[in-house]
Amino acid sequence: MIKLFVGLGNPGPEYAATRHNAGFWWIDALARELKVQLQPERSYWGLAARATVQGQALWLLQPQTFMNLSGKSVGALARFFKIQPEQILVAHDELDFAPGQVKLKKGGSHGGHNGLRDIHAQLSSGDYWRLRLGIGHPGNKSEVTSWVLKKAPSDQQQAIEESIAHSLKAWPLLVAGAMDKATAQINTNTPPRPKPPRPEVKKES
Repeated sequence: MIKLFVGLGNPGPEYAATRHNAGFWWIDALARELKVQLQPERSYWGLAARATVQGQALWLLQPQTFMNLSGKSVGALARFFKIQPEQILVAHDELDFAPGQVKLKKGGSHGGHNGLRDIHAQLSSGDYWRLRLGIGHPGNKSEVTSWVLKKAPSDQQQAIEESIAHSLKAWPLLVAGAMDKATAQINTNTPPRPKPPRPEVKKES
């Protein structure tokens, strides 16, 4: 059962439309769905909202600490409300997936993602859930930083937004603790593969 939904990103208008903020976009969409407003919460170094679903209190959180200190915000709220790692879902951008692909998984390594690395450290655990929103990879490791801090072209952006809309449909299952069903529903989404080029038919002269 998920009690804390976290979206990762960087605060400030200059980062709002960049690929690294895909987690923020997911939380914004969930807030609209639950009809709650994210407000600054100094105690948790973030924008937060509380919702009640079928008598169950839920928290939505966007850390405002910058990505590499995300755990400071997540840890503070989780400790205060005694929320366990397995009751936390973190939505974040995923370089290893193409735009439009999204997967839910529990645990595992931080995979070099600075936001997850800090959450691991602050929770002293990797046993939280991750919603991995594909943003694609630039193809070269040295270009990753500028890639995640840039705006995606419109076709990729649309694919990312569609993956957010698709995965968001599973929120009632996540809140109910039906994690197997939620995983199956979310992970069926794979981006359409480009059609292979037609082989050329050579005319005999």
